[in-house]
Amino acid sequence: MEMDENDLQHLPCEGDQTSVLKFKRCEPKKFKNSSHTAELFGVLQSLLIDEVFCDIKLETDDGTVVLGHKVVLVSASPYFRAMFTSFEEKNKDHIIIKELNSTILQLLVNYIYSGEIIVNEENVKDMLAAADLIQFDYIRAACEEFLQTQLNPSNCLGIRALADLHNCTELMSSSDAYIKKQFLEVVKYNEFLSLSPEEVIQLISCSDLAVTFEENVFESVMNWVKHELSCRKLFLPDLMEHVRLPLTSKPYLLDNVVEEPLLKNCHKCKDYVLEAIQFHLIKSQKIMTIPKTIRCKPRQSGGLQKVILMLSYSPVMNKTFMSWYDPPNNLCHIAQEMNEDCHPTHLALIADQFVVAVGRIQNSSMFCRSDQFIQMLDLFSRKSSCVPMVTMLVDRDRLGVGVLNNSIYAVGGENGSICLNSVEVFDVNFEEWRMVSCMANKRCDVGVGILNNLLYAVGGFDNSTREHLNSVECYDPSLDTWKLVAPMSKCRSHPGIGILDGVMYAVGGTHGSGYFKSVEAYRPSDGVWTPVADMFFDNHSSIVVSLDGLLYVVGNTPSTNMLIIQIYDPNTNTWKLMDTCINDAGFIYAAVAINRPPHVNTDYRK
Repeated sequence: MEMDENDLQHLPCEGDQTSVLKFKRCEPKKFKNSSHTAELFGVLQSLLIDEVFCDIKLETDDGTVVLGHKVVLVSASPYFRAMFTSFEEKNKDHIIIKELNSTILQLLVNYIYSGEIIVNEENVKDMLAAADLIQFDYIRAACEEFLQTQLNPSNCLGIRALADLHNCTELMSSSDAYIKKQFLEVVKYNEFLSLSPEEVIQLISCSDLAVTFEENVFESVMNWVKHELSCRKLFLPDLMEHVRLPLTSKPYLLDNVVEEPLLKNCHKCKDYVLEAIQFHLIKSQKIMTIPKTIRCKPRQSGGLQKVILMLSYSPVMNKTFMSWYDPPNNLCHIAQEMNEDCHPTHLALIADQFVVAVGRIQNSSMFCRSDQFIQMLDLFSRKSSCVPMVTMLVDRDRLGVGVLNNSIYAVGGENGSICLNSVEVFDVNFEEWRMVSCMANKRCDVGVGILNNLLYAVGGFDNSTREHLNSVECYDPSLDTWKLVAPMSKCRSHPGIGILDGVMYAVGGTHGSGYFKSVEAYRPSDGVWTPVADMFFDNHSSIVVSLDGLLYVVGNTPSTNMLIIQIYDPNTNTWKLMDTCINDAGFIYAAVAINRPPHVNTDYRK
């Protein structure tokens, strides 16, 4: 077949592939060269080293000139961006940067081209100042991180001042925490002696200063004053206002404080000394003295770190003892032994300082009931001994105990075989018990909770009718009246009661035939009890402690008597079982969360 001239024009030429390439319909694909940025900055670095295309000279006070490319500097720093676009320097190619170390400037320019910076002890101070000026957030953060690792007693005050100067909030916070924790070491160095009066006051006024004894604070103040006596003695009254002299020991107060010439010659200081003497005098007559001024209130060292104080009885050792449990580390140790005949059933905390133990004196071999006992332990006393208190007006066993407005309430219980609905309160100011209005129901083994300045009597057992109770009563101390509120869904005697975020929890308890794993919660605004997640184990001693937004349920399993700790998180409605069980803690009678005293032994054991 013959082809005309038009047909020949549509035939593919040899080597021409365009007409045979055919594609299916598809989306465009993006390709990313992962080495592009590194290669590009490698080229920029070589241009800087060879001084090629450099269009800006930065000169420091010492005459050193650092070269660069405007477009590169602008892309890396808001400082340079403003300089080369908005200010008079935008049309200049030679700029003098005052008060900037030439070595630091060179390091910063090199960082712009390489992304790497070396921070060390010699350059960190100037580096932080320059990074703050030129607005290099990464380098600023790197300096903060480096300084935080270098904190020690000899430099922490200086680092704190540097952080304050450049508004490094995280470094300031960590420095403050370190200074307070290491106060006894910090005051040995010249940095402390170089502080201003205001800075000393700011430090010694901290309630969470880690000092074992207040004598340490007094001595540090006197050392600071005597370091430059002629000009600093004028500040002594202002400083002594923040020294808690009443907390020094009586012998130290009389031998070292009263006899200090600088205090004798200062009228205001003598008032503080007199306050301390009077406090010791009152303390000798009235052991449970509630601090009325900040100077009489013990410091809470360690940033108010909480521990759980537990009282337990060990059949193996045939002794009652006090243990400290450290929740963050899941560690425990025995702090001191108690009278082996004392079996406390309740612990109550007053004014974050005094722990009151309520129980009975029993014969450990025959378990014969004897006299009721009430003892008080001053957590911040150096003697760490329990002191007997005034006994109740009514002899009560199986009672409930609660603390409201620094007053101890003894609720219900039984006297012999008689179940009680009477209630009495211990007035701390007068150190005596007095009766208040009776409950509507007789209750022993009753749970007691404090919520919104009201006292709740939860459940319990009426041994006159042999009934376990689900009823709940609420006491208003301002009106001295009780009223019934919503009952629980279950009858519970001996329930553990915990309070978290305005919610009251009734934990465990018994109905006579066994122990409950179940838990229910009461919100006064709703006026009803609602179930929450069950515990892992039922306990025959569900002792509930509220701590750091969680409920700690401390108890012994009915079958083994082994101590277990279960933790409830209301945010997730879940329970966590601590993975380290303490096998030799004994039978737990009572527990309470307290601020760790500064002199607590930290030799823990698992």
